[in-house]
Amino acid sequence: MLKAIALFSGGLDSILAAELMRRQDIDVLCLTFTTPFFNAQKALSAIRQMKNLRLEVQDITSEHLEMLKSPRYGYGKNMNPCIDCHALMLKIAGKKMVETESDFIITGEVLGQRPMSQNKQSLAVVAKNSGYQDDILRPLSARLLDPIKLERENLIDRSRLLAIQGRGRKEQIKLAADFGIVDFAPPAGGCLLTDPIFSRRLRDLWSHHGDKNTRDIDMLKYGRHFRIDNLCKIIVGRNHADNEALKQLATPDDLIMNMTHFPGPFVLVPYGDENAQHIAATLCVRYSNVPDDQEAEVTCARGQTSVSIHAKAATKEDCERWII
Repeated sequence: MLKAIALFSGGLDSILAAELMRRQDIDVLCLTFTTPFFNAQKALSAIRQMKNLRLEVQDITSEHLEMLKSPRYGYGKNMNPCIDCHALMLKIAGKKMVETESDFIITGEVLGQRPMSQNKQSLAVVAKNSGYQDDILRPLSARLLDPIKLERENLIDRSRLLAIQGRGRKEQIKLAADFGIVDFAPPAGGCLLTDPIFSRRLRDLWSHHGDKNTRDIDMLKYGRHFRIDNLCKIIVGRNHADNEALKQLATPDDLIMNMTHFPGPFVLVPYGDENAQHIAATLCVRYSNVPDDQEAEVTCARGQTSVSIHAKAATKEDCERWII
């Protein structure tokens, strides 16, 4: 029996590609990845309804960050290096293929579905740069692409592969119904690197602080971010969920602030720049329930030490000037 490693995002195309090959008596191990920019939740949810498929989750943060700093083929509209990212994933899947003594790699890519990263040239570039060009099968569009080694050797029946192309999903939805797959996620991207606000914050982080750690990247996901100067950034929670997430990410080295007597945000100054204390307090007041132009008390803490200071709200103009 042939064995395959399937790149598995949990989207409909990856589900169909893996299931299509499983139904051809191929032993399929699904592989999904996590980084600070995307997680495995969709894949884990999808695999629950696929009784005959197995899923392995692999954290590729280190390799992904190294690639992200200088992608060979550049970024997309935001900080998304799609071609380099896909090549990296296929390279890692190739190593898993060798490690598990599998025979080939499956992806759910569809020719022409994404004009920039899934045209014929891009698919070829991704495969070549992965180092496993002749082992990568895209079952949903295989008959529109050059046959891989196992097809040429007649170990995979090319006539049972598909010829789907373009951005429509009519053929995939019909195939899902034929397979009895009724629960699948909408085709929305799950990568934060395609988000313009997150991308702007990531550029700011790297331009001012260089390499820090994954906590600094995780903090980009929550709150309002204000760049005060080259060394200081202040994060202000927008809602209860933000506040709780930022509390979990805070360390004893950070400066944190809360309103003493009014409802308000959790404010975090990473690495605790004491010079930012007053500005952080004004931002805390700005996004609290303190009446306009009224001075209020803010509790400022770092580690086991806390003080109370009084501040008025930061001006609208300052907030607009500082916000990232």
